Amino acid sequence: MNGYSFKNLKWSPLPLRVTLVLFVTIFGVYICYICMKQITVERTTLFATEKAESHCEIHDFSPEEILFVHFPQPKTYSRGECFCTPVRFFVILSMQRSGSGWFETLLNSHPNISSNGEIFSVRQRRDNVSSILRTLDTVYALDWFSSAAKNECVAAVGFKWMLNQGFLQHPKEILDYFNLKGVSVIFLFRRNLLRRLISVLANDYDRLAKQLNGTHKSHVHSKEEAEILARYKPTINTAVLLSNLGHVEKTVTDCLQLFSSTRHIILYYEDIINNHNALSHVQEFLGVPKRKLVSRQVKIHTRPPSEQVMNWENVFKMLNGTKRLAFASCLPTSTVSNCHFHLCTGICKGTLGLAVKLQNVTHVFWDCWTCWCDWGNTLNGWRTCE
Repeated sequence: MNGYSFKNLKWSPLPLRVTLVLFVTIFGVYICYICMKQITVERTTLFATEKAESHCEIHDFSPEEILFVHFPQPKTYSRGECFCTPVRFFVILSMQRSGSGWFETLLNSHPNISSNGEIFSVRQRRDNVSSILRTLDTVYALDWFSSAAKNECVAAVGFKWMLNQGFLQHPKEILDYFNLKGVSVIFLFRRNLLRRLISVLANDYDRLAKQLNGTHKSHVHSKEEAEILARYKPTINTAVLLSNLGHVEKTVTDCLQLFSSTRHIILYYEDIINNHNALSHVQEFLGVPKRKLVSRQVKIHTRPPSEQVMNWENVFKMLNGTKRLAFASCLPTSTVSNCHFHLCTGICKGTLGLAVKLQNVTHVFWDCWTCWCDWGNTLNGWRTCE
């Protein structure tokens, strides 16, 4: 009996249970204290933000728009009477020599739009995803200072971002940022990639040659300066021409697919020039009052590609028989003769092609090769672009 009682006492789990309950209670209280402290800090921050924005009415916006309407509070100045002016965030995604510089000057001629230029041309700002996101935060907080900044009463703020400036290296993080922050995307590309290539090569040449009084200019504001820069005719490496054009096409396609979930608009340089309503659509997209937008920039390369490339015959032979023949815009007159007057009935991008024979010299006019004269021994056939 005594031995049995002693054995029970020796192995009793009661003290162990009491110790365990006490430990769990103390640990639980500690965890609750830490959590409550963290929640209090988060609620205080959230409350401060909501209090700052509670004075601004957002009832005029649809539920779909609310994510894209912001009331930034810059750290470096006060917005004053424009405190409740809603601001849209945007970014122009483009490639060099696609008309983005000209397009940005058009936007900045609007009194309520600030597009801050090519901010990621500086390598340090795109060294890693942290520096990229930090830079984005500064821009959209209205704390980025540039000649285009309208500051207090701006209604749309953004910048232009070239695809080769760290953009495609961090697509997931950037996409998440755009969707979380409500950033609207303006895709701006060029349909005619051959003309873009000519512009790229000519601009690269001028970086070294500095044809305008020893100064390199990517954009000009007078016809005289444009004519000087347009005199240079680059020689295109035909061995890699098709692969280069294909690479650019793929880059554009990949970008559009990767960021298709954003609120976006797709623009092409040629369409902005030919469609007078394009800029109205852009202003509507950015939620700003419609104004006539102007730019002082002058187009440099205005002549057909055949007059702007040193080795045009070789380039044309490389493009002939491929879908990229459309980039040539017009045939050299030496390859087309004896065509009859004909108005093309096909439509390509909404543009009619027209070929006219004048005194045995055939001139072919079109923007996107809706149709063109066939050439060879039989010159009365017509083909239409797909």
